[in-house]
Amino acid sequence: MNPLVSIILPAYNCEKYIGKTIQSLLNQTYTQFELLIINDGSLDNSTNIINDFTDTRIIHIQNNGNQGLIFSLNKGLEIAKGKYIARIDADDICLPTRLEKQVEWLEKNTETAVVATQIHFINEQDEETGNWPLDLETTTAKQIIKAMLWQNCIAHPSVMMRSSVLKKYRYNSRQKHSEDYDLWLQLISDGHTIEKVPEQLLKYRVHDQSVTGSYHRKKNPFFTNAKTKNIFLISRLSKCSIRFFECKLFCTMMMDVLKGVGKELKNILKP
Repeated sequence: MNPLVSIILPAYNCEKYIGKTIQSLLNQTYTQFELLIINDGSLDNSTNIINDFTDTRIIHIQNNGNQGLIFSLNKGLEIAKGKYIARIDADDICLPTRLEKQVEWLEKNTETAVVATQIHFINEQDEETGNWPLDLETTTAKQIIKAMLWQNCIAHPSVMMRSSVLKKYRYNSRQKHSEDYDLWLQLISDGHTIEKVPEQLLKYRVHDQSVTGSYHRKKNPFFTNAKTKNIFLISRLSKCSIRFFECKLFCTMMMDVLKGVGKELKNILKP
């Protein structure tokens, strides 16, 4: 028997893209999955588009109003029944073999808690617009840990996670827009292995309404990373859970602050 995969797909006002996202999942070569669509109070035509699909693997869950992404993600973790939990956003597209290759990886590498894939960026017209260099440079567990001390190197919608591990964690509601980075830091700190299939199996859409296209571009990335690390470190300190990893992360956080100040000063002094 192939293990069940639970796919968590949060959806909010995504009528323009969600049909393509769902269809890319129904076209997967790996078919033993449940698709948990957490509809976060959509006000556009998203609900009707979702309901137009009749595949019995789709479970359409309605939040009571707009509760936010982190609420929806944690709700998905709670109700997921699969041995593995996969993520996808409502505007991204999976290549047909994505789930198959990630299940194969996790079945073979039993010590791995999370396996991501590499990504292609696409625009609103589904045109490929380039690659993420850091994504291509970080595939092994050692490379990922080293990079995570400085910044997130995992595309959240590309991951598949071991349910037996993830059920013990939750996305931190204080880490809005960085909830995935915080989760990876939690896992790494606790000694769990994160790896990446060295293939581009997800088309990651960047547009004006996406988090990548709207929030992070407007922020000083050094300050953003420093804030995420600070919240994470305070949480670990409150649990008396400080290890060597946290000490190294504190050092990179201080470097982020210095680099962020330098970036702001450079902007101010720009002719």
